[in-house]
Formats: sequence, structure tokens, C-alpha cells
Amino acid sequence: MRDLPLFLPCAGGVEAFLADEVARIAGAGVRDLRTARGGVQLQATWPEVMKLNLHSRLAQRVLVQLSHTPYRAEQDLYEAASAVPWEEWFTTRDSFKIELTAHQSPLKSLNFAALRIKDAVADRFRTRGGTRPDVDTQRPVARIFGHLAADTLTLYIDTSGEPLFKRGWREDKGEAPLKETLAAAMIAASGWDGTQPLYDPCCGSGTILIEAAQVACNIAPGSLRRFGFERLRPHAAADWQAIKAEAQAARRPPAAPIFGSDVAFRMVDFAQRNAQRAGVEHAVQLRGGDALQRMPPIDVPGVMLLNPPYGERIEAGGIAGPGRGGRERAQMEQDGDFFTQLAAHWKRHYAGWTAWVLSPDAKLPTRMRLKESRRVPMWNGPIECRLLRFDMVAGSARTARPQDESGPAGGDAAGS
Repeated sequence: MRDLPLFLPCAGGVEAFLADEVARIAGAGVRDLRTARGGVQLQATWPEVMKLNLHSRLAQRVLVQLSHTPYRAEQDLYEAASAVPWEEWFTTRDSFKIELTAHQSPLKSLNFAALRIKDAVADRFRTRGGTRPDVDTQRPVARIFGHLAADTLTLYIDTSGEPLFKRGWREDKGEAPLKETLAAAMIAASGWDGTQPLYDPCCGSGTILIEAAQVACNIAPGSLRRFGFERLRPHAAADWQAIKAEAQAARRPPAAPIFGSDVAFRMVDFAQRNAQRAGVEHAVQLRGGDALQRMPPIDVPGVMLLNPPYGERIEAGGIAGPGRGGRERAQMEQDGDFFTQLAAHWKRHYAGWTAWVLSPDAKLPTRMRLKESRRVPMWNGPIECRLLRFDMVAGSARTARPQDESGPAGGDAAGS
């Protein structure tokens, strides 16, 4: 079985974690694994393609690279696409779609460049068989991805179909939900392995909790969905069934409890329904309540992992109770800075816990009067964020002085 050159794109800052995950999933089937800008590259066979789609929590897609050629003009794109044996991947009865991205390309029109690639694909089929496949921009059988660098074109066939963050269980969600792939990246960066209690006090619709519970139960993230490779010509149905059966047999009960709470009771209901669809309702314990008031859910210290309210989500960090449109009033509108109060609450009641907080605010440690022990850059879509680790020890937050806003403040967390 021949090796295939693969590219797995991911969110910025996640590349090293994805490389570790790929090595773990594919094992000896991986060769030439290396990180690249925005993803990882490797050589693997078709069974590994199926396994990576089923098991990867961090990749956005699994792409097979089919061509990498220099170009100067649109005609070069046509010739490069004409040379690819598309007939090995789909037939004239199958629809296809071209998706093109560019970085530092000198070409003036990305749409025209994509049109030339589309024409080349269709013309190759027509030249060989007299008919051509149709284009379908909504539900194509074959998705062809192209990337234009400054002087090279790379063409891929997509094996995932819908992006891999679409696990198939999140039907109930609130405003600005966290993507499942980013929640999984937070878990990977924290090093949480399922052996310690985990708690998200701002759980929203439950994305972090459910991803963590599936990790703890060894449930493949793609077990509820279909993939693009199932409609491509190389698909081996018997092999795929065996891979899914192996994943099903590897499930296990969780080793430690996982907790979640949210100030919005409707979000707790959403999280409960999502957990049921994801098959982890037995592994999570959910309840309503204000993050500024909830006490630790268990007597032994554990890990807090949260994407607290900011930007569109700031209204979620408030006092429990309905607001206009079902959204909650922001705590900070009444009682000052939410994050300062949250840090004080943690230091009074969560001694021994480790808190990992995803935030776009570079000054968040100053606002919380905590000293982070680790800072991991991570992108939430177009928003540059940092995953901050705070090691909590007993104490109470002091009132911030104006000069504290210019740099990290001394506090009562470890490392201050």
C-alpha cells in the first residue's frame, strides 16, 4: 500500500500538540512527521487516513497532497491541475468543488485562479471520457483544496468532508461557542489526562467538558459522523468497519469526575443534552450557579479549565437569572471587575487547584492579581489568545492599585 503525503491543518499555536496526537494515533504508520505553518505534514497509508479522521481532536481536516508545482500565471495553474490524476479519486458521476487560499500570491483574482483550476479538472475528465463531473458548492462528493504561495501551487484532495470540529453532538449552543478542536487543544496544552478531577465553572453549552469526558472515556471524536473519504474511490468499506469496531471496543469508564456549572441555567440544559448525544452523560456532573459563588465540586484539588466570558460572551459572566433575550446581566456591571472577583474567590476557596484560562487579554494576570506559571499562545478563530496557567494557593486578592495595570502584580498565587 503506497504512502500518501498528508497535510493536517490546525489552529495557530496547536501544531506541536497536533504532531504528538498524530504520532499517537497512527503509530508506526507515520513517516516524515513534521510541523509546518498552520498544521503538520507526514507520510501515511490509506488506513492511517481513516484513523486520523476518526480519532484526531485537533486537526481541522485530513488532506492528501496531490501536486506541488511552481507558477507565474493562471495558465500555470491550469496545467498543474490538468496533470493530476483526479480520476483515481472520483468519477464523472460525482460532483466536486474547488476551495482556494493564498498567501503572498501575486495573482490579482483568487476567484479567477479557482476557475482555471476547476476548468482543468473538468477538462481532464472530458478529454479522457467525453463527459465531465458537475460542480456542487454545497454538498460535493470531492472537495479539492488549493493553496497559492508566492510562487508555488499545492493541490489537495480532502478526505474529511465537513470540518473535523463538527463532531455531530453539538446541536444546542449559545452565543460565540468555542470550537471543539480548540477545546481539545486547551486540554492537550494543560496536560490533563483524565486521572484528576476537572471543573469548568463557565461551561456554556459544555464543549470543554464533553471533549474532556470523551478523552477520559476514550471515545473517538468522529464516532458520530460521516467522512468525505467514504465517498471517494479508494474507500475500503471493510477496513473502515474494522477501524470503527476497534475504536468502539477501546472505550472505558472515566477514572476521575468531570464537573461543570454555568450562571445561565438554559446553558446547563444545553450542555446536558449535548453530553447525552456525545455519549458521556454518565461522566459529567452539571449544575447552575454563579462562578463567583460556586464552591469546589469535590474535596480534593483538581484542574479548572475554562474559556471565560469576553467580547460577545461577556454577558455570560454574570448573576444567575434571565435577562433580555434570555441572556444574563454581566456581573461586572454591578460589582466591579468580574475577573478580579473570580481570582479572589479562587484564592479563598480553591487552594491546591490549577486553573487554565483562555483569554485574549494580555493583561488578564494583572487584572486578576495572579502570576501565571505558564502562557501558551493559541488562536480562537481570528482572535489571538493565551492559555494561562495559575497555581492557586490560599489567600485573598488585594484591591488593585492604578500602577498595577502596567505590569504583573504581586498576588498570593504560587510564583508571585
